[in-house]
Amino acid sequence: MKMVSAILIGVGIVHLIALKAVLGGDWITGLYGVDPLDSNLELLIRHRAVLFGLLGTLLVISAFQPKLQIAAIAAGLISTFSFIALSWQTGQPNELISKVILVDWVAVVLLVVAGAIRLTLPQTG
Repeated sequence: MKMVSAILIGVGIVHLIALKAVLGGDWITGLYGVDPLDSNLELLIRHRAVLFGLLGTLLVISAFQPKLQIAAIAAGLISTFSFIALSWQTGQPNELISKVILVDWVAVVLLVVAGAIRLTLPQTG
């Protein structure tokens, strides 16, 4: 159970790092190597950061609330794998986005491990 909690905290922290983009401009460029082309794109990226903050918070909280773990693992897997799948459709990403994709692959593997362990344990509260 400690391994599941450690994975959830680690993957949660990774998602919380993206929350810096909510500050806009230079933060977005620093995280992703892109300049928001206009205020609409910046708004979308900043809102994405808020959603990652929510997911990261759920993952970290679930490390201490076993009843939330399956839902948090599922949400994390959907989020990380969907980004990977979308990246396959969009062509060659820049260097920083490529690093995000690599980190997401690591997160997918860790979340699969956490899910497999968690599913073998009784649902506790």
